[in-house]
Amino acid sequence: MKKKSTFQKITMVVVWLMILATVGSLVLTALYSLGLMNFG
Repeated sequence: MKKKSTFQKITMVVVWLMILATVGSLVLTALYSLGLMNFG
């Protein structure tokens, strides 16, 4: 049971990291695009 719970925790951390990375990249891309439009 402990191994399973630990594995689940690791899985949740990995999933959250993937979600944060995806959202972060999307935000950075949006800000970069807006910056280009504003300065362009």
